[in-house]
Amino acid sequence: MSQSCFADCLFILFGATGDLSKRKLIPALYKLIEDKKLCHFAIIGAALEPVDKLQVLEQSKPFIQNLNSAVWDTLVQNFYYFPMDFYHGTMYNNLRPLVAEVERKHNLSGNRILYFATMPQHFPTITKFLLESTLVQAKQSGSPWTRLVYEKPFGEDLASSQALNNFLRQAFAEEQIFRIDHYLGKELVGNIALARFTNRIFEPLWNKDHIESVHISIKETLGVEQRGAYYDEYGQLKDMVQSHMLQLLALTAMESPGELTAHNIRNAKAAVLANVNVDQVLQGQYEGYRTEPRVNPASTTDTFTAIRLFVDNQRWQGIPFYLLTGKALDRKETTIEIRFKMAKCPLTACPSEPNALIFKIYPDDGIYLRLNAKLPGIAYEVAPVSMDFCHSCLFGPNTPEAYETLLADVMKGDQAAFIRADEVEMSWRIIATIIAQQPVLHSYKRGSQGPAALSSFYLPRKEES
Repeated sequence: MSQSCFADCLFILFGATGDLSKRKLIPALYKLIEDKKLCHFAIIGAALEPVDKLQVLEQSKPFIQNLNSAVWDTLVQNFYYFPMDFYHGTMYNNLRPLVAEVERKHNLSGNRILYFATMPQHFPTITKFLLESTLVQAKQSGSPWTRLVYEKPFGEDLASSQALNNFLRQAFAEEQIFRIDHYLGKELVGNIALARFTNRIFEPLWNKDHIESVHISIKETLGVEQRGAYYDEYGQLKDMVQSHMLQLLALTAMESPGELTAHNIRNAKAAVLANVNVDQVLQGQYEGYRTEPRVNPASTTDTFTAIRLFVDNQRWQGIPFYLLTGKALDRKETTIEIRFKMAKCPLTACPSEPNALIFKIYPDDGIYLRLNAKLPGIAYEVAPVSMDFCHSCLFGPNTPEAYETLLADVMKGDQAAFIRADEVEMSWRIIATIIAQQPVLHSYKRGSQGPAALSSFYLPRKEES
């Protein structure tokens, strides 16, 4: 169902010719136009390549379903491209007249969204030149507003994330800064807190007395493909665990925020991350990774990471959380599984599977509750059955993509699905403790479940063994 248009604004998209812009951002902007949420706007794409705006936009056509020519024409008419080297300060002064001209032509009020779809090492330089050129105003409040959107990963380690946060804190109010993690824009991720806090049958059981373990998995069948240069600097630990997986952990384990507002949700997530204690780590690298394009032939970068950790607070004391993510695995899947403790069973043939609440983010997105039920015609024998909420079955396949939802939130100024500075630094602190353990890097075959050592990974806590 369409909503009324959001406030008018100018988007300035740095990295407009990159993969993220091509596959996600430009299609998301197209969809916002189609849904009549974006109708008083202009977009300026900026990147190094000497191309024109049609060449930039055409690359996104394969990623737009059921393309409508009228909507496409609107996007083309409101899109501009400015080739620039992000490290030449004079280019920003040259960009400024174009910004003024575009805002005047489209009768915009001066609201601006600056999206950093670039490598994180470029963030400080671009931001610095934007300030010096007065394209953005320091600690601007009220109207017109300026909002800055930074892609993940935010920094490369704890020190760089702290330095970047300190730099931004001096220039901007936290309300202007949107650190994006696209997983937080996915429909089923948004359902985690709502399912828990709006259903009485879950919240009383959401603790150490009733839950045996929590399993969070993000599995991919593809390898690094053409992302070798970027990926080899980060690996699965920094690329996936630091952002997506720790955010899913925080959403799953957080205390009730009272009200589902940005301030309260981010406070509750930060409280979880502050109490994470990493217990075991298993890392691997798929066979053939070192021969991938633009990968160091002697690389020790992880393509698989499994972590056993604990959230040391009253609710979760002693309950293990298992985080598992990897590339070139046997299936593509993103799930959160809450496994409950086994019920006391008076039968001679007791169930072998515990009850479980499963959030499937991909594929077959939905919420699934695994129960035990009697086998037909067989006395006192039970088998696991599933009660399911199939999201696409009920609402159809056309629910908003994550980036469409998140861009709409930026326009509204809603930061609930974005990451606060302290969350970023706490996440990098957790990653630093893992790196300090210097985990052994195990080899595994493409299309497998991961390293062979995974079979012995689910062991008692170290001090309990």
